[in-house]
Amino acid sequence: MHHSHSPEPAAGQAAAVFNRGDFVLYRDPSRFWAGEPGHTFPCRVEKAWASGDYELTELKTLRPIYGALPQYMRLLPPADAMRDIDTAPLQADGAAAEMTSAAMAWLAQQGTRADQGPRRRELPPQRG
Repeated sequence: MHHSHSPEPAAGQAAAVFNRGDFVLYRDPSRFWAGEPGHTFPCRVEKAWASGDYELTELKTLRPIYGALPQYMRLLPPADAMRDIDTAPLQADGAAAEMTSAAMAWLAQQGTRADQGPRRRELPPQRG
């Protein structure tokens, strides 16, 4: 029989594994159960320890968080962060007002790459 020092995951639920660089939502269980405000915040995973806990950096304050347990962490999926870019119309009135300058720069870069690809809008200059 397998015994571990960490709490067992709920039935049918695998223990989450996070990697360095992942963005997660972390809930500080001590603050939460004490009824204190500000108990849940986005973080970046800095280290994963063999003991099963994590070292995080709170994104807003850059405060380090030591000993974060995976039971109180949820992955913030990259698809959610990129949805506005992935679903944005390339040419639309008002699109610029709804997207960040970084998103617009990314779209412009993609458009430039597409222009350089096989679908050129103009013929290359003739040499000869």
